[in-house]
Parts: sequence; C-alpha cells; structure tokens
Amino acid sequence: MSKPIAVVAFGGNAILDAGDDGSFTTQLEKAKAACRKMLSILHHGYQLILVHGNGPQVGNLLIQFEKSRDIIPVPPLDVAVASSQGLLGHMLEISMRSVLEEDRMQREVATVLTQVLVNPDDPAFLKPTKPIGPFYSKEQAQSYHESEGWHVGEDSGRGWRRMVCSPQPRKVLEFNTIKYLAANDTVVIACGGGGIPVNYRSDSVVGTDGVIDKDATAALLARNIGAELFIILTNVDRVCTDFGKSSQRAIDVMTVAEAKKWLDEGQFPAGSMGPKVQSAVEYVEKGGQEAIITSQENIVAVMQQSGKCTRIIK
Repeated sequence: MSKPIAVVAFGGNAILDAGDDGSFTTQLEKAKAACRKMLSILHHGYQLILVHGNGPQVGNLLIQFEKSRDIIPVPPLDVAVASSQGLLGHMLEISMRSVLEEDRMQREVATVLTQVLVNPDDPAFLKPTKPIGPFYSKEQAQSYHESEGWHVGEDSGRGWRRMVCSPQPRKVLEFNTIKYLAANDTVVIACGGGGIPVNYRSDSVVGTDGVIDKDATAALLARNIGAELFIILTNVDRVCTDFGKSSQRAIDVMTVAEAKKWLDEGQFPAGSMGPKVQSAVEYVEKGGQEAIITSQENIVAVMQQSGKCTRIIK
C-alpha cells in the first residue's frame, strides 16, 4: 500500500529574509533548518513534496539583471523564475540530503524544474499584485517606480516592494513525473516559485511574463495528486482577523464559508495572507479533507497535534 502524500508550501523568506546578508552560506543554513523541521512529516509516514516560494530570490536576480544591462541582455521574467528554481532547488537538495543523513533515513531527493500553464488572457496581467524582491522605504520604492517603471506597493506594513503580475496556475506540466517520484520514496522539490509560467498561445509552449503564487500552485498540485495533507507555512502560527489591530483574533478552525466571507470583507490582504487562505479553500472545496496554515517553527508541534495552527475545513 502506497504512503499518503503531504504537500508543503513555504515562502522564499524562510531562506532569505529582510536583514539577512544574502550570502549563499546564510541561505543554506536556513534551508537546512527548514528541512530539519520537514523531517517530522516523513516521521509520520508521509511522502513529501516541497513547493518553495522565490520572492526575495527572484527579486534579487532581477536587480542583478538590471545592473548588468550594459554588459548582457536582460532576460524575461520567466527565465528569472527558472533561475531561482535551480538556485533554491540546489540549496534544498543539499539541505534535505544532509538532514536525512543526520537522521539515518533512506530517501532519494530530486528537484523537478517545473513549468506551469497559465491563461495568457488572465486578468491578473493587467494588475500587478505579487510582491518580489527586497523591502524598500516608500521613498526608495517611488524612486524605482520613476526611474525603472516598476509597479510598487506596500507589503502588509513591512515595507515597500516591487509588484509583478501573478496569473492563476492551470496545469502543472511535469505532474506525472512529480507523482511518480513521490510514489517511489523520493522527497520532491517542485513548482518552485509557483512554477515557470508558460502558455500555448503559439503552436508550442512559450514562457510568459509573471510570477505565479506558490500557494496557488501548491494547492493545484495537492488536489490533482490526491495529497492527504496540505500545509502552508508562513511567518505566524495562525491566521488572524483584524490583523495588527487591537481587535486582532487568532483563528484555530475556519470553515470554507467563513474563509470566503472574510476574504470578501478584505480581512486577508492580496499580497500576503489572502492567497494562502484562498489556496487552502480551493484545496478543501475540491476534495481535500483540511488544509493547515501555520509557521515553520511550529510544524513539528502541529504534526504531534500539540501546536498552534489554523485548520481550514468544509
């Protein structure tokens, strides 16, 4: 009998956050710390698929591309996403292999460079809402807006960032490969950064400008692969209503109906908690038993049924 599958989505900020020096060594240390916590999922009998974000990393790559504009041509955004998949996949493979060896657990580890189909007429292409790259002051962000033509916006009170288009994922093109690997004792790192956005507007697949939300792609993958466990990791233990206000309230259990109501009321911003709650809702609505939103630091306790988290149920 095959083991149940767990899909875990976590942000690129878990590996490169504001205030970090940005070095490969620092990112690798944080990647290993994240992978050590993921071992608890394997210990509970699940096959594991990791879907990582890439907001800080792809933003930094775009800055590097812009700074070298006079030396080499600037590649399109889908190429930056592909580059970040390779960079983070390499770090996570090294990290996961290391912690598996420390734990004396036998597993293969593989990164799948993943293309994700989007609709070229998605209305998201008209409204950039996905934050990428480092945080700036309002003045710095406005300067980039004027000098580089960037769309900029405030990210949940944490500072200003560059905003790019975020189309909805429609199909994971490497789905069968990911499913095969997961079914055969392989820890799979896939759909990094939400996947490389592509479309079929021409006679063959072509890259598309944009960054897909990794939680949305993780939910799509979890539904299609029949994952029994879907976890979204963020920087808080639980989802809150009235976040940052005196009336803030942490939610332990949230029904799909409640989640939709709060989404409609604007309780969960589009650039931060909104996509996580929406992705959890879509997973549960389309066959999943429940989705869990919690912090990376809390994942071990949650797997032991003793940690704080928000569970989204029907």
